[in-house]
Amino acid sequence: MATRDENPDFETHRESLGHDPADARPELASDLRSAVDGDVRFDEYTQILYATDGSIYQARPVGVVFPTCIEDVQAAVRIAAEFDTPILPRGAGSSLAGQSVGPGCVVLDFSREMSEILDVDPDSKRATVEPGVVQDDLDDHLQRWGLKFAPDPASSNRATIGGGIGNNSTGAHSVRYGITDAYTAELEVVLADGSLIRTREIRVDSEEWDEIIESGGKEAELYRIVRKLVSENEDEIESRYPTLQRSVSGYNLHKVVYERDGETYINLSKLFVGAEGTLGVVVRATLDLVTRPEETALALYCYDDLVSALSAVPDALDFDVSAVELMDDEVFRLARESTEFAEYAEPIPENAEAALMLEFDSELHSDFEEAIAETNAHFVHAGDAFDVLEAYSDGDQARLWKLRKAAIPLLMSMDGDPKPYPFIEDASVPPEELAEYVREFMAILDDHDTTAAYFAHAGSGTLHIRPILNLKDEDGIETMHSIAEDVTSLVLTHHGAFSGEHGDGLARTEFNPKLYGPQLWNAFKRLKTAFDSDWRLNPGKVVFQDDEADMRQNLRYGPEYASIEPRTVQDFSEEGGFSHLVELCNGCGTCRQTGSETMCPSYRGMKDEMTTTRGRANLLRAAISGEIPTEELYTDRFQEEVLDLCLGCKGCARDCPTGVDLAKLKAEVKHASHRKQGASFRDKFFAEAERASALGSALAPVSNWATKLPGAGLLAEKTLGIAAERDLPRFTRETFTDWFESRGPRISPEIATERVLFVPDTFTNYSYPEPGKAAVRVLEAAGVHVQVPDNLAPSGRAAYSEGFLDRALDRAETNVSALENRVEDGWSVVFVEPSDAVMFQDEYRDLLSDSAVETVAENTFGVCEFIDKKRLDDGIRFREVDESLAYHGHCNQKAIRSDHHAVGVLRRAGYEVDPLDSGCCGMAGSFGYRAEQYDLSQAIGRILFEQVEASDAETVVAPGASCRTQLEGRGERPPHPIEKVAAALHRP
Repeated sequence: MATRDENPDFETHRESLGHDPADARPELASDLRSAVDGDVRFDEYTQILYATDGSIYQARPVGVVFPTCIEDVQAAVRIAAEFDTPILPRGAGSSLAGQSVGPGCVVLDFSREMSEILDVDPDSKRATVEPGVVQDDLDDHLQRWGLKFAPDPASSNRATIGGGIGNNSTGAHSVRYGITDAYTAELEVVLADGSLIRTREIRVDSEEWDEIIESGGKEAELYRIVRKLVSENEDEIESRYPTLQRSVSGYNLHKVVYERDGETYINLSKLFVGAEGTLGVVVRATLDLVTRPEETALALYCYDDLVSALSAVPDALDFDVSAVELMDDEVFRLARESTEFAEYAEPIPENAEAALMLEFDSELHSDFEEAIAETNAHFVHAGDAFDVLEAYSDGDQARLWKLRKAAIPLLMSMDGDPKPYPFIEDASVPPEELAEYVREFMAILDDHDTTAAYFAHAGSGTLHIRPILNLKDEDGIETMHSIAEDVTSLVLTHHGAFSGEHGDGLARTEFNPKLYGPQLWNAFKRLKTAFDSDWRLNPGKVVFQDDEADMRQNLRYGPEYASIEPRTVQDFSEEGGFSHLVELCNGCGTCRQTGSETMCPSYRGMKDEMTTTRGRANLLRAAISGEIPTEELYTDRFQEEVLDLCLGCKGCARDCPTGVDLAKLKAEVKHASHRKQGASFRDKFFAEAERASALGSALAPVSNWATKLPGAGLLAEKTLGIAAERDLPRFTRETFTDWFESRGPRISPEIATERVLFVPDTFTNYSYPEPGKAAVRVLEAAGVHVQVPDNLAPSGRAAYSEGFLDRALDRAETNVSALENRVEDGWSVVFVEPSDAVMFQDEYRDLLSDSAVETVAENTFGVCEFIDKKRLDDGIRFREVDESLAYHGHCNQKAIRSDHHAVGVLRRAGYEVDPLDSGCCGMAGSFGYRAEQYDLSQAIGRILFEQVEASDAETVVAPGASCRTQLEGRGERPPHPIEKVAAALHRP
């Protein structure tokens, strides 16, 4: 395996692998731009962004087209054919088998423009959608009619319907609902020649059938050959296709022609489902829907060994369950050791080696307690389970589901290069054979000297078993292939399917001849040729020519892979090093989620792969591994398009399943760029916001008048690059520290319940002291002795965010040194500004790795966090209030899970509180002030604005100064939560 280089400045002289800032294949790109309305990108950055998906593979496309309509797709397919270039349709790129990557392809990304829900007919329970619609968005839209699209892959918050059709996706509830092909009624498909067909159920030899056949042309030819292939291979289809609920390898010849009421029907839609874009490009889909159960309940049965749990699966299916899920002790162990998932594993008994989770829904059971009592009698009292956890409330069920869904992120965040990789993890066997299958699977792993974790959809015979291997090593790659050979042979002996969920892709296509035999394999190739005579549609997936399929080709990592490990200002040892943190990105695409989660605000604002955490990690990995010159990190384009559009919200540190902290990586690379290329005046200005604010305060009110003069905004934009649309901060002549110094503490330290060093941030001190004053009053009402230290430097948040890590480090050293002894003496450090509090709690630990910083960090709090954790408000008298509040939490606090404290404090102060499920507000310190980022800032903010408008609350509150500035642009400046707490204090 190649070793990593050590270099202090991110520099390497490794030869670039084809770096070219211009378009690849310029004539092809030009013709596509002339023919389609959508965006066309053939530059190297785009190639890198679309070279990977959620799998272990990497293959650069030649370029990407973002079609806006069916005609765009038809034009792109025809032009690609003229240039003899493959076409690859792609949704969110969350594939685990490598379906959505391919060398030299023109990628059609449907997720940005072709993502409309076109029609819903609740009476017929059908919906018509474009392929780029995200499944959760569809289900949210359908909720008003009590409907949903039944297949529920774990990636449903970013996976597109088109991708689900391509993979024939399913999820945890397949034992109840089955898989995607059962719900795909009609499709509109662009064929390899650019023609468009509409597939639907047609009765063979009917008038409609005769009309199609007699019309001649491509469509008639396809119907004839499909019917012929099914007829000629009827016996092989009967004997070779696994009789499983989940079997998604190969083509659906066993489902495309069927009998009903003595008549024969054909629906080519069933053939395109699971075809992975190799037969045609789906551009519109009509889906069958199901009713949504009103209630559910869970029972989790604990076993002292894995095989006993698996042996219970067949019996579980006899109880009308809607899901049967498995977890093993490795998942429990990793969850207990993590900060994020430990609370979910807490109820699991320490001696549980495996657990079987059963879900019951209200459409199948009218009395959950009675249903679970029946399963308890079978599995606990008369079976091998030694304990059961019952969950009836939404919250209790959500915690168990989060534990189950934590399996993959927990496993993929393992330290070091060996990882539990997906390549045979969704092989499926009949549920009654699961226990024996797993025994034999364990023997295969023993033979190859490795281990795995076991989890997933036991009720349908699908277990996600991921062997732990090092794919940066030749031996590891060969071991992977050998395990795949052995496991596919084992699956055949158990009458199973090589894939029950994730399809063939680059990982399993090699083994399809083994599963289906020579006759059906030949039928697959004839089918492919009939639909795509030049084999240009997503080549190498499902079927292949000659010996072109090998799961060991096009790996993201391999024996030649190497990356530099730079000397950094921050400590990356907890992440395994800078490079390892970058490489933790496995491409799952969680950062593309379209809800209101914290990650990733810039993607939600732009819907561009470049702005995802995954996209930035891919480009960083390309630079540190020599795929592009490492000097590319310092170019204007990389800085502006890759790094500067990251808001530093830290949402990825919380929401990314493997913990890729892009804010931390960004700060380090920006710092290196400043050292290498120098920094702009504006960057320096924002990094030293404290100085500008101090000057503004000293000159107030003149400084405030100056910003209101006609043309002041345009002048600020031209000179500093500050958006003219933004109002600059106002300044107060009397700073917060002036106010406190003249006022002094009101609670003696001798009688105080707590002693607090209250640290005002720049904005509180110089512009808006009211939250600081309110915090002091509330703390003193709780009997706290408050002092404002006069020997501290600014927190360093502004310098850190702008990438001036040397300044941030200097300020961290100053502040920790000044506070260490007092904190050890029992004082707490409290802020009203969340970003400054989190700077002390989190980033200081990255800048300073010693016991002193740990002491200070552990005793630093946001003001509401401090009050809530200490329950100081128990001793406060509040007057009766009659006001409802909408609470917008700060993204930095969300990242370290401390944003909820304000809600509890406000409620105990007497307010009705609606906690908004909002992500980053889009302001993010200096981000929203920059002229070139103003529009994006507003686009991100719209999610918050809409939630505020939708809330029934009378007043919105937000702890972050940036958040309040963003919201002020829509009306009055919102108060800080602590101001509302202070307003509720009882005044005799």
